[in-house]
Amino acid sequence: MLNRRQFLGGAIALGAAAMGRAASGAEDAPVDPATQVADTLPEPAPSHLPRWRGFNLLEKFMMPRNERFLESDFAWMAELGFNFARLPMDYRCWTEPDDWTRLREETLKEIDEAVALGRKHRIHVCLNFHRAPGHTVASPPEARSVWEDEEARRVCALHWAAFAERYAGVPNAEVSFNLFNEPMIIPADRHRAAVAQVVEAIRNHDEKRLIICDGRVWGKAPPEELLDLGVAGSTRGYEPHAITHYQASWAGQWEGHPVPTYPWKDKNVTWDRQALRERCIAPWKALEERGMGVHVGEFGAYNKTPHAVVLAWMRDCLELWREAGWGWALWNFRGAFGILDSERADVAYEDWRGHRLDRAMLALLQAH
Repeated sequence: MLNRRQFLGGAIALGAAAMGRAASGAEDAPVDPATQVADTLPEPAPSHLPRWRGFNLLEKFMMPRNERFLESDFAWMAELGFNFARLPMDYRCWTEPDDWTRLREETLKEIDEAVALGRKHRIHVCLNFHRAPGHTVASPPEARSVWEDEEARRVCALHWAAFAERYAGVPNAEVSFNLFNEPMIIPADRHRAAVAQVVEAIRNHDEKRLIICDGRVWGKAPPEELLDLGVAGSTRGYEPHAITHYQASWAGQWEGHPVPTYPWKDKNVTWDRQALRERCIAPWKALEERGMGVHVGEFGAYNKTPHAVVLAWMRDCLELWREAGWGWALWNFRGAFGILDSERADVAYEDWRGHRLDRAMLALLQAH
């Protein structure tokens, strides 16, 4: 394990090494000073999160991929005016295949590199267990459930404790922990019990670490049951599903489904700006008023939804979040939801540093 002195002393060196491997073009164009990230990252608190804005980076999203994070992503995000990277990760990336209690130092050092790159480029890094010991929304499911099984809770707490010890003393302005990705439909008391055990394990090593917790029901339900734990909350920007996940193979049956428009009318709701405010903003604002800070940890729309529809829907979401004082993180930076290489059929892409840039989406994000 790295202690505080080792981590802080070696962070820039790790970042420089990663740059040597993967920067490729990060500095080949002038930077507009109006869009540069601030020299100092804002200071967060569980009761009030900064209006961080950025992206999810997916290098360790799935265990078979398990790649190093790219310095070019951090450098370009900072250059374009963003200051937040959420790293949704699969715990199997750093775990021995035959023993989920044994952590692999080689892979943990690659996560250290990402934290160091965040420090170097003034990007807040939010470490998330997208697949945690005992929990995932992906396939295959975990053999044990952290919401029901004491052994799964113990192992999950062990992993988070190792991260807490590793980054103890690194400022909250630079690193936060996002415990579980999108808990499903589970009882509030079981959610609280698992979160409380992990929070205790973290605070045994780092009592002031900023901890962020997704709402239940795939991030949609405000986690009121966690109010007394001193954690912040994370919601989602994926409503309506018909717009955000249209023709996504993992997200339903789409045969015969009409091409989405915005506003979108389903059986019970006309999804427009007012519906988004009432259904997706107001319940979380009420939670915030009770002392839990809020951030939108994921949002975006899959590349099969018409681009004009995506931008119209996204504009309303971004304006509502700005009114609420909330930050956000697009899923993803490079890929089907992102501003780079999204492979939409109806976008006039701009060639940009070896990638295809959706300039219209980028401009909309930068404006908010």
